[in-house]
Amino acid sequence: MVLDSVSDFGLEIRRATHDDYAAVADFTGDIWPDRGGDYIPRVYHEWLEDEPGQGKKTFLAEVDGEPAGIVQGVMLTDDEAWFQSLRVAADYRRRGVSRRLNEATFEWAREQGATVGRVMIFSWNAPSLGAARANGFEPITEFRFAHPDPDPDAVANLEADGDDSYRVSSDPTAAWRYWTHSDAREHLDGLAMAPEESWAVRELTRTDLERLADETAVFAVTGPDGLAGMAYRSRTYEREVDGDSSEDENETESETERETWAEYGVGAWDDVDAARALFAAIARDAADRGADETRVLIPETPRHVTDAPYAGAGISEEPDFVLGIDLRGE
Repeated sequence: MVLDSVSDFGLEIRRATHDDYAAVADFTGDIWPDRGGDYIPRVYHEWLEDEPGQGKKTFLAEVDGEPAGIVQGVMLTDDEAWFQSLRVAADYRRRGVSRRLNEATFEWAREQGATVGRVMIFSWNAPSLGAARANGFEPITEFRFAHPDPDPDAVANLEADGDDSYRVSSDPTAAWRYWTHSDAREHLDGLAMAPEESWAVRELTRTDLERLADETAVFAVTGPDGLAGMAYRSRTYEREVDGDSSEDENETESETERETWAEYGVGAWDDVDAARALFAAIARDAADRGADETRVLIPETPRHVTDAPYAGAGISEEPDFVLGIDLRGE
């Protein structure tokens, strides 16, 4: 018998627990093998909430007692929900499991007071893009990451009027003023990386920049004609990378190394000289934090994406898409 929808089998949705690790790792273990595999098995225990009421909830779909899918909802602000890590086991795809998981997170988010929910999907992940649209999400924006190298001695190397023509301060008021009038904000629909949740975006506020100026770092670029750019550091974090393998007569041991990343929640600028000044300030800040790598969210526009390498920063190979759903409807 071919099962076409959830009406054909016994599907239940419940909160995922730490005891579900083995089952979740099993059905997510073969996802994206050509891209390094799924991250969920590596982070499951620290990613999962320990108990209800922590501002997030992870839902597990079961079919006749067998785990078939998972998704997590997180409240980023009082009314902005973030949905992430939707996965469905291979045997149960295209049978309505993702729809039921989404419905559960929508209902939970509404109960928390959310009026909007958003997801981020890699541009290469066509099945997830199609599933998101089928489940009611609408496209909002796209972005990619710039990767300036950490450098304690980075300078702007301007082509215009010399190094003194562009200055970078830590003034959150100036950064906010630039952001509110920038084409980057318009393209990104006001969204930037959330400091409180990895791989999540939400609306950037003036209060955020005032707080981050004290807790992390804020950058405001001033050029010959006034404000010309802004950025902020959303967080620093460590992640494991595979090191070289060492062999002896009896065994092969794979060494695990860790690298430090500095993440900057958004980068916005007027022209390539402003970008050079901004990326130089970010490079110095990242080096001061002991970072090995950086990533700076930038708008996926022809100008921003070509300005970044012109200004000396690397860029990611592909963009990411953000989609959203109005939770005030049915």
